[in-house]
Amino acid sequence: MNLTVHGKNVAISDRVQDYVEKKVGRLEKYLPQIREARAELVRSETRAAADRYTAQLTIWASGQILRAEESSEDLFASVDAIADKMYRQIERYKGRRFKNKRRNAAAAAAAVELSATQLPDDLVRIVRTKQFVAEPMLPEEAVEQMELLGHDFFVFYNVDTRSLNIVYGRRDGNYGLLQPRTN
Repeated sequence: MNLTVHGKNVAISDRVQDYVEKKVGRLEKYLPQIREARAELVRSETRAAADRYTAQLTIWASGQILRAEESSEDLFASVDAIADKMYRQIERYKGRRFKNKRRNAAAAAAAVELSATQLPDDLVRIVRTKQFVAEPMLPEEAVEQMELLGHDFFVFYNVDTRSLNIVYGRRDGNYGLLQPRTN
């Protein structure tokens, strides 16, 4: 695994580097497919001492991206918190893959006619395709439409950017806007 540690308003000493490597290195035991990891440590001047140090960890593994962010009054406590949070995300990620494999295996066993060429268990299957008209509207109108439908997200054609966009509800009660772009 290739681990990069960056600091913003934090000096990355050998002690800090070793501590992050030790904590993040343990995660590789639970998810050996980790290709790359990036830890970003930030010190902010905030009134709340509990949010002074923020640690963010992003992991790239098997085409998936896992991300965790935690804040605390101590840099090392923040690193501990993101390692714990990332461990829980890895468990949830592995659980989903295991459940999908079991579901696929059960469906294959229940099939009356088995074909000679079966798909691998870890291949994602699309079981339903839905087509819809992406109505041209403003992001604010899309949020209203999403709320009316009771959905968590809404795809629409943004008349300002002349592209497909997605609005979604955030955990904090606000809304997010996804605007795809190509490199």
